[in-house]
Amino acid sequence: MAVTGHLAGTPAGRTVFGHPIGLTNLFGVELWERFSFYGMLTILGYYLYYSLTDGGLGMPKATATGIVGAYGGLVYLATVLGGWIADRVLGMERTVFYGGLVVMCGHIALAFVPGFSGVAVGLVLVALGSGALKANASSLLGTLYEKDDPRSDGGFTLFYLGINLGGFIGPLVTGLLQTRIGFHWGFGAAAVGMALGLTQYVVFRRNLGDHGRTVPNPLPRTAIGWYAGVAVITIAVAAVAFVTGLVKLSNLSQVTTGVLVAAAVAYFIVMLTSSKVIPIERTRLRAFIPLFIANAVFWSLFQQIFTVLAIYSDERMNWSIFGWTAPSSWIGSIEPVWIILLSPLFALMWTRLGERAPTTPRKFAYGVIGMGVAFLLFLPMSGTTGKAVPALWVLGIMAVFAISELMLSPIGLSVTTKLAPEAFRAQMMALYFFSVGVGTSMSGVLSGFYDPAHEFAYFGSLGVVAVCVGIGVFALSPWISRLMEGVH
Repeated sequence: MAVTGHLAGTPAGRTVFGHPIGLTNLFGVELWERFSFYGMLTILGYYLYYSLTDGGLGMPKATATGIVGAYGGLVYLATVLGGWIADRVLGMERTVFYGGLVVMCGHIALAFVPGFSGVAVGLVLVALGSGALKANASSLLGTLYEKDDPRSDGGFTLFYLGINLGGFIGPLVTGLLQTRIGFHWGFGAAAVGMALGLTQYVVFRRNLGDHGRTVPNPLPRTAIGWYAGVAVITIAVAAVAFVTGLVKLSNLSQVTTGVLVAAAVAYFIVMLTSSKVIPIERTRLRAFIPLFIANAVFWSLFQQIFTVLAIYSDERMNWSIFGWTAPSSWIGSIEPVWIILLSPLFALMWTRLGERAPTTPRKFAYGVIGMGVAFLLFLPMSGTTGKAVPALWVLGIMAVFAISELMLSPIGLSVTTKLAPEAFRAQMMALYFFSVGVGTSMSGVLSGFYDPAHEFAYFGSLGVVAVCVGIGVFALSPWISRLMEGVH
């Protein structure tokens, strides 16, 4: 691994494969955070709806998948809090560390506290910690590159490889532990994974140099009481909503989706009207709006890996491999395999193409269209009954998931850092994750309409809608590119 060159702001200007040395540390911490996150998420639905005799909590399937979708949405809602803490209190670099610490505590609660109490405490802590870590790890990576640096898309694609290595290994480990020993052992493995990530982050912290150490918009001491009051009121309102039955487990995904949409609209208004945002930054923010919508549509289908496709894997897929039956939760590891194989090729392709690569809006369009096509590929097997769907068939469909994701997700991370106003860098990344959160919570909403007896209508209608949205983004791409004002 050659280490050469000079980049301002990095230790001794070191680079790895032509990228800033700090990429390696962020790659590692995100790998282990995703190991713990997806390792837990792929067995969470089963834990909620499996019977008590099978080690679960015995909830209705629609409620269980709705909770999984809502939880995922709440993780991304928490990114705004993580972004705010980074921008106003701790700076990005320290927020990443403390976020990881809170994640680890959440997984420990899931592992050791039984029943609904463990789920409630564990999911709240993991949501808050992941929200803090996710927004800031991606934003911190963005600070390692200049806005016009052509290596940025390649760097984010390699970063995405780390995410998917964790996403691949996590479900394999937790799935085996869950089926062989029990759910709480799987949750415990997630806690160990996050502990490993925190350890490597601390050991190699110096690789980040001075990046993310400063607080861009420090919170005045006089404002601390006001924000503390807002926090108390927010917690009180949430508690009252649950106690009165206005919000309950069965409608949690719908409520989460509504809150995320309202929060995203409010965030766009705040940034578009802020005196700290200059005119060119305001124009770029407008370009981000259609990309936000396209991203939400993409993730509302993609995140069904953990809702509808979790049930599909358990009830419709034949997991027999040479006489051995693999855990149903391994559905969560199939798509990351393709990402691991294809990420280096995409990183090389974007680097080689340089200015000749498709524009960012067109990459988004291809990603959404591809996701729609992937859902349409479920149609040939929709007439079968029982566990008749071969794992190899779904393996092929997941390849289309992966190609679509690589066209959109790492590119979305990269363009968000480029379009971000200077005063809202971390919070702009939180806004990007709001779009992922809207899609994730929508995956929980949509899961309520899934019925194995009507698979053709379910997969077909969602696939067609996604393809149409993608075509619409492609048609608007020249206009979006003009608004992006020099950002590619």
